[in-house]
Amino acid sequence: MASDYSLESFLEMLAAERGAAENTLSSYRRDLEDFSDFLGSTKTAKAGADDVSAYMSDLAGRGFAATSQARRLSALKQYFKFLYAEGFRQDDPTRLMSAPKKRQSLPKVLTVDDVDRLIEAARSDTLKSQKSAATRLRAHRLYTLLEVLYATGLRVSELVALPVTAAMRDARLIEIRGKGGKERLVPLSKAAQGAMRDYVGLRAAEGAYEKSPWLFPSHGSSGHFTRQAFARDLKDLAGGAGINRSVISPHVLRHAFASHLLQNGADLRVVQQLLGHADISTTQIYTHVLDERLQQLVESAHPLAKS
Repeated sequence: MASDYSLESFLEMLAAERGAAENTLSSYRRDLEDFSDFLGSTKTAKAGADDVSAYMSDLAGRGFAATSQARRLSALKQYFKFLYAEGFRQDDPTRLMSAPKKRQSLPKVLTVDDVDRLIEAARSDTLKSQKSAATRLRAHRLYTLLEVLYATGLRVSELVALPVTAAMRDARLIEIRGKGGKERLVPLSKAAQGAMRDYVGLRAAEGAYEKSPWLFPSHGSSGHFTRQAFARDLKDLAGGAGINRSVISPHVLRHAFASHLLQNGADLRVVQQLLGHADISTTQIYTHVLDERLQQLVESAHPLAKS
């Protein structure tokens, strides 16, 4: 149990100068006493960088989550910063230490069958006899949004703000202006091209939104369909298709696009470019897909795996 005079001084400082609540003080005390117990005979205030590193490794070995490890290190950093500032010691052993990164939660991913079922449900709605021209247009709009999203992996904000010119030519690639004004080219599937042409053609036949510059126009302030409205329509479609509404969103479909590409052999750098990620580290959330594919490859192809 820690009994360092410096520990009590640190806690007094937190209470007096920072107005720390009793619960906060108790939390700091528990964290620092746990560190002291780990050190054994070594005084807490005299611990070195190696002691702190060993303690962090011990926390990991005890199964502490990255967030809990980060909180413990934060307490130690505050403590040793105080000791240095007050002249209790001449250095701060935690100065160059970084908290363990929290493992990013894996995105919800739809199977290929789920996406097929969703798109087929939307396509079927376009073939039904609708009550009005407006209802028919909405059905075609949702189907087109789905085809384009799954073909391109666009951010939903990029998708709903596509210009109508994207459907005015038989282009296999469309230019997207993404975050920070950065431009990229993304490919369009034949199904997506066809859906776009049919939707714009239907709009023209109905005389709707003739002067709108948007592919997915609306009467709202932005002039184009909103991401919130798309998310709502998508959940309604999923419910009708027998897919759990809670796991469906435009962002989940973007994840499905990336995951399904990787599952079928796409390079991570290519997926990075298609998604418009500035840094490969952002795309690396999908490395679990690559790990699974690599494991399957080894199990199916390596001669020792069959023994």
